[in-house]
Amino acid sequence: MTGALTVDGFLGGRLRIAQPAQGYRAGVDPVFLAAAVPARAGERALDLGCGVGTAALCLAARVPGLVLYGLELQEAYAALAERNAAENGIAMTVTRGDVARMPAALKAESFDHVLMNPPYFDGARRSAARDAGRETALAGATDMQAWCDAALRRLRPGGVLSVIQLPERLPDLLRALTGRAAIRLYPLAPREGRDASRILLLARKGGGAPLSLAAPTLLHRGTTHERDGENYTEIARNVLRDGEPWPWAAVNSS
Repeated sequence: MTGALTVDGFLGGRLRIAQPAQGYRAGVDPVFLAAAVPARAGERALDLGCGVGTAALCLAARVPGLVLYGLELQEAYAALAERNAAENGIAMTVTRGDVARMPAALKAESFDHVLMNPPYFDGARRSAARDAGRETALAGATDMQAWCDAALRRLRPGGVLSVIQLPERLPDLLRALTGRAAIRLYPLAPREGRDASRILLLARKGGGAPLSLAAPTLLHRGTTHERDGENYTEIARNVLRDGEPWPWAAVNSS
């Protein structure tokens, strides 16, 4: 991560997020992740690997009154998460540390919700990132099992884990969570006729319901991109611009 920053609008400008001009930059994925978290006012939420705080702050903007925490390995990103929370008027406790070696301060806490966007590539498959901070975010050394273990340990019984990931990492997630949580999967497809490019996973700790798979949600209208400018579907636009929740964000408990 270099010293240069940009300040970008999220949720139609409701949030202003400072992030590195060169390095890992938040796009739409953390916004979709935040929209899927079935949180209510007064509940406690932890964002594992919070980066500059985008997902956690999008969640807090939608659900006022949350008790909000973040864990971030990289100091520069953790500092930006604190800055972004303060400048957007949102209370958020950011802890520096490694998911695989949970800091003592968080070991003493439990949460109704854990949300996470783990690296999209495992340590054996390095990303093409040239920036060290972006490389860590996209292809960290901590495997998916450790991410899921950390999340489940911090969840209270019946608490919900929300994850966004590439479809190719789904086997790793299922291996880590099956038998420990009730799982529901939501594929996100770029447009009609395209394979899903992201998977949203909601898992209720200790739930006994069988795995369920929702119908794909389309993010763009039409079968091809025919003109300049955004052409999001109504659901995607409502999430990205208006901070609305996904209408199907739920997971069975039994």
